[in-house]
Amino acid sequence: MRFGSTIAVLSFCAAAFGKVYFHETFDDDSWEKRWVQSTFKDDYGKFKISNGKEYRADEIKSRGLQTSEDAHFYSISAPFDEPYNNKDNDLIVQFSVRHEQKIDCGGGYIKILPPTLEPEKFNGESPYNIMFGPDICGANKKTHLILSYKGKNHLIKNELPTEDDVYTHLYTLIIKSDQTYTVSIDNVEKASGTFEDWDFLEPETIPDPEQTKPTDWVDDEFIDDPNDKKPDDWDENEPQYIDDPEAEKPEDWDDDMDGEWEAPKSENPKYKGKWTPKKIKNPDYKGKWVQPVIPNPDYFDDKEIYVYDSGFVGFDLWQVKSGTIFDDILVTDDIEEAKTYAQEVMDKIAAEKADEERVAAKRKAEMEEKNKRAAKKADEMNEKIRKLERKNHPDAYADEDSSSSSSDEEGDEKKEEKKEEKKEEEKKEETKEEETKEEEKKEETKEEEKKEEAKEEEKKDNVKDEL
Repeated sequence: MRFGSTIAVLSFCAAAFGKVYFHETFDDDSWEKRWVQSTFKDDYGKFKISNGKEYRADEIKSRGLQTSEDAHFYSISAPFDEPYNNKDNDLIVQFSVRHEQKIDCGGGYIKILPPTLEPEKFNGESPYNIMFGPDICGANKKTHLILSYKGKNHLIKNELPTEDDVYTHLYTLIIKSDQTYTVSIDNVEKASGTFEDWDFLEPETIPDPEQTKPTDWVDDEFIDDPNDKKPDDWDENEPQYIDDPEAEKPEDWDDDMDGEWEAPKSENPKYKGKWTPKKIKNPDYKGKWVQPVIPNPDYFDDKEIYVYDSGFVGFDLWQVKSGTIFDDILVTDDIEEAKTYAQEVMDKIAAEKADEERVAAKRKAEMEEKNKRAAKKADEMNEKIRKLERKNHPDAYADEDSSSSSSDEEGDEKKEEKKEEKKEEEKKEETKEEETKEEEKKEETKEEEKKEEAKEEEKKDNVKDEL
């Protein structure tokens, strides 16, 4: 009992925590033991390990598998740690793409392949389960999502967006056992839906081949009115345009020089066109005939379209301009596990962008410093040339020296004038102050005089009182 309980717990834990079937980051040279270059053709392009030309926030984490030859097909694959049948489980495919070469035309998609693949014979005709990722050629830019069903590859009916710049982008596909899907780029959902977004299944009903439209079926809703007659004055032969009767040949028109004169055209007031009888409702009209449908004997509501036996990942693509870097490849049945790895990639992307900004700032500072040094050097060179010219051709610079001397003298004169003006201003200020003091003294004198007058008046009043 105890042993059986242990087995049950272990089985539950495995189901609960999920499993990673393939994970590749190309951080060391062990990738060469896993990946197999196809020899189906002898002119396949070569893959190499590269961390990119620049913006390498981390030289190890930025390592990836890079296309290296222009205008070549590429074909390479690697096996899962163990084959995976995703019946009753999720299937998550995730990888990063960096079109460092500013891709103009080429694929950047990954393929999930069955365990029966022979890596050395892997090519564009090899059966695959899923093809997912960016495909760009000129103005045609999209994310491919092709699923195989019963030996036929089905392209999703919806157009999925993609990224075509030079930065790293993370592509994530989630296929669930309820036959729904989600596509995300850089952890942002771009599309989701059900398997009805593909034409996997035959239609549920088909037109009944035994049924045909009856020969007496009338499906003309309107007919010509048999009582409508063409008016007697209706002339169908009247032209729509006639020569303008008011137009006159210009007096200066020369037939020999200008050709034969023709009057301009104008609308013909008598024109009515072809007569047609008016329409009336058809009394025998039965409506549009619709062919009856019957159940499609080939229809099967398959609930296991999503189920695949998978055992390899591979890149089978064409690129006009090489340089794409593939990295951070993951196949798992655990969405949370995929989110954890996705966050690591997003952190790497953020670090790359920060590194790019640092590099750009450094380049800008270096360029500004270089320009300053160049400008300073140019000024020094110009000054040396000027001095040498003055030394070798003093007569040519005599006027300039004289002008310079005159300018200096004029400058001195202006300085003296300013000094004199300043002295004059100071004198004026002193004069104003003296005048102000004189006015104050006069006011004081007037006050004293008033006081003396007041005393005299008091004395006179006192004498009068004594008398």
